[in-house]
Amino acid sequence: MRPVKQNGTRPSGHADESQYWDAVVRRDTASEGQFFYAVKSTGIYCRPGCPSRLPKRENVAFFSDCQAAETAGFRACKRCNPNGVSISGKSAAAVSEACRLIETSEELPKLDTLADAVGISPFHFHRQFKAITGLTPKAYAAAHRAKTVRAALTDPQSTVTQAIYDAGYNSSSRFYEKSTATLGMTPTAYRNGGVGAEIRFAIAECSLGSILVACSEKGVCAILLGDDPDTLARDLQDRFSKARLVGGDAVFEQLVSQVVGFVETPGIGLDLPLDIRGTAFQQRVWQVLREIPVGQTVSYAEIAERIGEPKAVRAVAQACGANKIAIAVPCHRVVRTDGALSGYRWGVERKRALLEKEAQI
Repeated sequence: MRPVKQNGTRPSGHADESQYWDAVVRRDTASEGQFFYAVKSTGIYCRPGCPSRLPKRENVAFFSDCQAAETAGFRACKRCNPNGVSISGKSAAAVSEACRLIETSEELPKLDTLADAVGISPFHFHRQFKAITGLTPKAYAAAHRAKTVRAALTDPQSTVTQAIYDAGYNSSSRFYEKSTATLGMTPTAYRNGGVGAEIRFAIAECSLGSILVACSEKGVCAILLGDDPDTLARDLQDRFSKARLVGGDAVFEQLVSQVVGFVETPGIGLDLPLDIRGTAFQQRVWQVLREIPVGQTVSYAEIAERIGEPKAVRAVAQACGANKIAIAVPCHRVVRTDGALSGYRWGVERKRALLEKEAQI
């Protein structure tokens, strides 16, 4: 084996090697592609997220790519397959295929059937599915059904009953039992633009401008930011054109104060019941967003990888743009691959201000 320097060929980006080592210790799959590490005592090089036994730091060298590691005389690890498809990549592909099967099946396939279709044991499949999508297969199917029934209810040619059955529910009674959780209201009220539904809301001021917080019976359904309170109120009214909008009482004002407090001091945290409504894909993206710690950012590409859709970077960006619950579903923590700030539903300057506040924690 050819001798190598301790530092190997420095990966692109010139980050401190302590950061690379920290990623190896944490087995950080999000760092894959940024660098590879080699172990001099074994002559093997790996991905940062390799599940192999952690080597001693003094035996580790870092490389920018596979070719550099192999030129230095190291061979590829058979466990993490650094010069091929990673284990996490295979899992993501399997989960993506399972999602397709769920979405195209009239009824939810059994767990064993899904696992067999993608070639993974049921226990491992269930764990990987939830790790990647943030949902269990059953919950993912429910989200997809909700999307289908919402679309059908907006079709004037379709009856409520037909919409329920077309979405894959075996009986209308089963759907009505869960209609409030699925739609935030009854199917008829949803079809009629929210007739009979009550949405409480209040508008306050913060360092970012005006902020509107709205709640359905299920939880917070909107947190909107802007310069003009009237514009925010009209935005909410357009979303629930026939719902009864009610000004918040003293108790509700406390909830709004909690949201404003989090904007000004992100370190206090924010834990609210949410009424998140979106497509199955959007909910997968939003679930990952809610798992990003305060003070950290991820790229659109990383989000796409985590939900098992590595090519869906543009769709991820669109899902971020469709988010109507600012702050609580922190789409402001998503940046471009180079770290630059990109578009934000409520303005890039607000995005920058939020990230600057969180970076101080």
